[in-house]
Amino acid sequence: MLQEYDVIVVGGGHAGNEAAAAAANLGSSVLMITMNMNTIGQMSCNPAMGGIAKGQIIREIDAMGGYSGIVTDRSAIQFRMLNRSKGPAMWSPRTQNDRMLFAQEWRNMLEQTPNVDFWQDMVNGLIVENNAVLGVTTSMGQSIKSKTVILTNGTFLNGLIHLGEKQFGGGRAGESAAYGITEQLVELGFESGRMKTGTPPRIDGRSLDYTKMEEQPGDDKPERFSFTKTPLVQKQRPCHITYTNENVHDILRTGFDKSPMFNGRIQGLGPRYCPSIEDKIERFSDKDSHQLFVEPEGWETVEIYVNGFSTSLPEDIQMKALRQVPGFENCKMFRPGYAIEYDFFQPTQLDLTLQTKLIKNLYFAGQINGTTGYEEAACQGLMAGINAHKNANNQESLVLKRSEAYIGVLIDDLINKGTKEPYRMFTSRAEYRILLRQDNADARLTPLSHSIGLASEERMRTIDNKLGAIKATRKFCSKQSVAPEEINPYLESLDSSPLKQKLKLETVISRPRVNILDLANAFPPLQDHASTIEDDPEVILEQVEIQIKYEGYLNKEQEMADKLSRLEDVKISQDLPYEKLGGLSAEAKEKFKQLQPSSIGQASRISGINPSDISVLLVYLGR
Repeated sequence: MLQEYDVIVVGGGHAGNEAAAAAANLGSSVLMITMNMNTIGQMSCNPAMGGIAKGQIIREIDAMGGYSGIVTDRSAIQFRMLNRSKGPAMWSPRTQNDRMLFAQEWRNMLEQTPNVDFWQDMVNGLIVENNAVLGVTTSMGQSIKSKTVILTNGTFLNGLIHLGEKQFGGGRAGESAAYGITEQLVELGFESGRMKTGTPPRIDGRSLDYTKMEEQPGDDKPERFSFTKTPLVQKQRPCHITYTNENVHDILRTGFDKSPMFNGRIQGLGPRYCPSIEDKIERFSDKDSHQLFVEPEGWETVEIYVNGFSTSLPEDIQMKALRQVPGFENCKMFRPGYAIEYDFFQPTQLDLTLQTKLIKNLYFAGQINGTTGYEEAACQGLMAGINAHKNANNQESLVLKRSEAYIGVLIDDLINKGTKEPYRMFTSRAEYRILLRQDNADARLTPLSHSIGLASEERMRTIDNKLGAIKATRKFCSKQSVAPEEINPYLESLDSSPLKQKLKLETVISRPRVNILDLANAFPPLQDHASTIEDDPEVILEQVEIQIKYEGYLNKEQEMADKLSRLEDVKISQDLPYEKLGGLSAEAKEKFKQLQPSSIGQASRISGINPSDISVLLVYLGR
């Protein structure tokens, strides 16, 4: 008989791993239960981490003391900073990863984390008494007690794989689905739904002709995800780009009636922003080609992931169509693409800590909440792990605001708006994009995480040193004057107006085309100051440049965030009699009663709520 735990985590994917690590590092006894110990941390879909908005999330997880950034850096085979040509709010780190090494690093890190135990089994039920969870039951007949339970089941709840007209029960290719939990939760009063997603075929890279494709190399100066000193990737594997064509589309069309993602046989909601190749051909019928990213799966393997060719068509049609793609004329397939349909639960049934409203001490994280993507799952796992630990130890819960993190935006969106399709994070979902940059995630979140005991003392010293260096360099730039003869040759090389008199250095840095690193090379006093910065002078200079160039925007966003945060401070009692408030619309009464917002700020963000409804609440609360 297994011991009683503070936290049981069901599932060993990205959400489950971060949940287990966070709770254990805070001091809880944790049991991770997974159906297969060999697939902990597996990248079920593409072998990549980060990207637009997603890269910001990984940096935030790392700043909080999570493991995803470290694991990503240790298994990276290529690094690229996306959107460098745009403003810093849009810069987004992305890596290609060695799929097998990624999973191996995750398992190693979890095994080296004290307080984490493992059990290989399928959880088929929850032990519930008096509307509170007390543990789980498994298919091997175990009843394991715990103070809290976190469900991170991914695509495994009643998972059904579709390949053409064939169907197989499974949560992932070659792995069985999980049964029992959905049925019990529905019986307890939860609302469930079905979602779908797809994955592309995997190809033998030895059979491809890369001379017919565009090479996509990594950055000349690769960076890292983690704010710790993880190794920088020394050599990089290139990706390649190729394109579909009308011949490819014509072949694919012959199978549309056999595509379950396309012909309506799957009823689940699919991802709008990661459509199947069938959907792309139909929805963008004016386009005669679509981009495909040819992504290596690792250092040692020849397996290739064909990003952009997600499909559930019969395998013979997949192969026939792929062989019309430039460079794929003689391709060999390792396994075909397929669609998967699975259960999820509307996240409006949770509170902002990710605890369910119906059953105390029960938390949901990841795709069970209707999200898609490794990064979205991992950050939910992190927050569920933190809050399950705090719950088990009778401590105050932690909720990140929309102005503090993309993680806060994601969870707030899910809880207040629910989702009608797999939720994916975009920079456009955040009101405070200039505040929530990938480069300052440590400054935003590490002090907060350290205050709850998650981020280490070493991390806190690092961020203190960094902030001190930024402050000193900013002060230097505000006091140091620069003469025309010292800087005009550099400015003229940029077609920037030459100086006619001495100016402060920060005024020169504020010019649009001026780059602070190039400026330091051209202006010895700034170079001399940079050399006194003990750690990462380039990072410090870049931070100073962002602060100077975007100061007005940063201040404006901070003002707005401070103003709106005052609404978060106006708390709403859980027993407020909405039905008796005459001025509320019928929709507001229904949604407030269902979602039970904890503050005026949260109430204002619920879909369908009008300013007049908020005014009624404020009057009732005496504000």
